[in-house]
Amino acid sequence: MTAFRMPAEWSEHEGCLMAWPVREDLWGVVLDDAKEEYANVAQAVAAFEPVTMVAPPGHGEEAAKRCGPEVAVVEIAQDDSWFRDSAPLFVLDGDGNRAGVDFRFNAWGRKHHPYDSDDRVAALLLEHLGVERVPSDMILEGGAITVDGEGTLITTEQCLLHPNRNPGRDRSGIEAELKARLGVEKVVWLPYGGLLDTETDGHVDGVCAFAAPGKVVVSLPDDPGHPDHARMRANRAVLEATTDARGRRFEIVDVPQTAFVGIAGGEVEVSYLNYYVANGGVVVPVAGLPQDEDALAVIAAAYPGRKVVGVRTPAIAFGGGGIHCITQQIPAATTTALPAATALPAAATARPAATALPA
Repeated sequence: MTAFRMPAEWSEHEGCLMAWPVREDLWGVVLDDAKEEYANVAQAVAAFEPVTMVAPPGHGEEAAKRCGPEVAVVEIAQDDSWFRDSAPLFVLDGDGNRAGVDFRFNAWGRKHHPYDSDDRVAALLLEHLGVERVPSDMILEGGAITVDGEGTLITTEQCLLHPNRNPGRDRSGIEAELKARLGVEKVVWLPYGGLLDTETDGHVDGVCAFAAPGKVVVSLPDDPGHPDHARMRANRAVLEATTDARGRRFEIVDVPQTAFVGIAGGEVEVSYLNYYVANGGVVVPVAGLPQDEDALAVIAAAYPGRKVVGVRTPAIAFGGGGIHCITQQIPAATTTALPAATALPAAATARPAATALPA
């Protein structure tokens, strides 16, 4: 079997994939706001790298109109709009050839129905892109892991060991599949995801993210009344006490700021940690509150040389996620680019007409 590895998110990208939100039973009264925020995120990412928005059949025209000419649109059947979790996880072999790992998807433990189109969308995307498909029978969402590209993966026990994902696999079985499919050598298990993250059962992308080999950005709320105040300190203690796959102690960058905003008669937390690292930039969820600027400054210091851009995302937070949750990078292959017929268009070129693929 060919040996693949998942590159770090700061590696060079050929483009970014997103999915258009249409699920009315999830978004409810904020659906229009969610569409506006998705479009704003797509435009922000497109300033750094090409973006392709995948819309369900019949919704491509709306997505194209809202996103503008900098974003390409393709129609493929899907149920939901969280491509970090349902799109393939791209990997490279030793010669720089690209493949996509197609893990199973069950809507975060069967929380939403239907989800069969989301379970198939990775295979359809890989066929559309002309990229080799590497199947896995394990259920895994991309938001549940962060990798350094040098053999280390961080995840949470709260999510990956939840019985609604892979009840037939224990910790060692899950580790074995992660190592086999993503080329990692060491898995670091943090005890907790976010307490309020009931939708994903505690994805790691609301908790921490690799910023460089041996360097981890960590959520560490400074308010003792925050529900994760003690939990995130327990996570940090694990990182302090362990090393990565190369034996390095972790450099830890704390993000003490938190942001709660009102929406649709309730309150949601906008997670600053749920950001997307693009070519030359970082696109960060913000709440439109004064603490946004301090959080952006911490993240900018963690990613020197990259432009940090904030995009307001209260509706996306209402849906259960952030900017990292709705994006999926396609790493640049070191051999050849995507075939011309399916290559992601340059960000500055005119958008082609929306095209439809069969379900």
